[in-house]
Amino acid sequence: MPKLNGVLETVLYVEDLERADAFYRDTLGLMCIHSDFRMRGYDVGGRSVVLLFPQGSSLHPIDTPGGTIPPHDGSGPSHIAFSIDAEVLAEWENHLVVSGVAIEGRTQWPRGGISIYFRDPDGHLLELATPGLWKGY
Repeated sequence: MPKLNGVLETVLYVEDLERADAFYRDTLGLMCIHSDFRMRGYDVGGRSVVLLFPQGSSLHPIDTPGGTIPPHDGSGPSHIAFSIDAEVLAEWENHLVVSGVAIEGRTQWPRGGISIYFRDPDGHLLELATPGLWKGY
């Protein structure tokens, strides 16, 4: 069987693209690498991309010069975990509090990792996780 190399993109569907853009840029510090009328794309550590689409805006195929993108959409709160270094966990916790973002949960994992949980403006559950959450990561 051919092997997969990783997850390249993760998609969230949002009510207000401009509001979500401000959160992901200003609160999480992600760099926008693509912006157009229908979506935003953000670099995550040079290894993956978070895409934001307005809910209901991608229900029809999109024809591009390179081919067709099939329809997709989603609703309800989704979940993304971002990996961070253990040394910056306290800094992140402080940054979120100062930014007015409530930390909803904190978990110490059996392998030694720690996760903190909070929500974006659309109610998606975001997680910052230190090494030790998953074996090998």
